[in-house]
Amino acid sequence: MSEYRTTADAFRTMAHEIVWCTVATVGPDDRPRTRVLHPFWEWEGDDLVGWIATSPTPLKRAALEHSANVSLTDWAPNHDTATADGAATWHLDDETCERVWDTFTGLPAPVGYDPHIIPTWAGGPTSDQFAALRLSPYRLRVMPGTAMISGEGETLTWTAT
Repeated sequence: MSEYRTTADAFRTMAHEIVWCTVATVGPDDRPRTRVLHPFWEWEGDDLVGWIATSPTPLKRAALEHSANVSLTDWAPNHDTATADGAATWHLDDETCERVWDTFTGLPAPVGYDPHIIPTWAGGPTSDQFAALRLSPYRLRVMPGTAMISGEGETLTWTAT
């Protein structure tokens, strides 16, 4: 198995166990901003991609127009961390939004959930308050908490060439 596939599989497993992650962007004022979001990760051919259901607020749109680069870190109380750095792209078309919505409703908990619980998404996946954000990582890092605390366990890192 390739270094990429090994790291990506470990990343996906850990991220789906932790579920919630902190996502950092940099806005037009060159100041970082973080938010907590809930992605799912899937294979598209040989590429691991993430999807986030989110609202396309003016603040988020401005940040991603300024720089499409994002950094996501999932963290667990035992200090397991899964970090992905990559590019984010908006998908506002009905077909993609419906697919992401349906994927979230179809995945088992805790990754899967019913997006209708978000009040601003009452209009469903074709509402102008709902968007799909696609994540294309160029760097992945998976670190079990034991690696940081006791030096045991393997930290995996992959960076695109």
